[in-house]
Amino acid sequence: MNPDLGLGTEINLAIRLAIGLVLGAAIGFERELQRQPAGFRTHSLVALGATLFTVVSGYGFGGGDNIDPTRIAAQIVTGIGFIGAGTILQYRGHVRGLTTAASLWAVAAIGMAAGAGLFIVALVGTGLILVILRIFDWVEDRARRRLGIGPNRYDLPPKEPVSPEGHSEDLT
Repeated sequence: MNPDLGLGTEINLAIRLAIGLVLGAAIGFERELQRQPAGFRTHSLVALGATLFTVVSGYGFGGGDNIDPTRIAAQIVTGIGFIGAGTILQYRGHVRGLTTAASLWAVAAIGMAAGAGLFIVALVGTGLILVILRIFDWVEDRARRRLGIGPNRYDLPPKEPVSPEGHSEDLT
């Protein structure tokens, strides 16, 4: 079913898309400055995509009795979890990308808020995410230096030694 939306509604929805894009781009720019694997374009696309899915779920199906826009929202969260998992890397016993994965998840929420027309919520959420990414990082670095704690690393436990026969100790 093709909904019959007026020009005013179409303009409002286009503004929602633009706001979702701009807010996601702001967070992506911060990630880009930190040289993270998901930066400006990725965050922009996630926010815009989440905004678009939210707008389509609310307006694209004519609002019949069997339409539940929250189903699309739930799928956005699931899909972003999958994308975020791709940014988490394990290299030589260290885990990287957890903050980037979390920021992608949060940016999807910003896009959903913008798509739902919750502009103040989206703007405040963006500001809080930027505070977490920038100011909390600075606070964490200063605290680590002051307390003599090593660099921010997530170490994996060492691998269990393998016997010469190629079997783990618990399988013998």
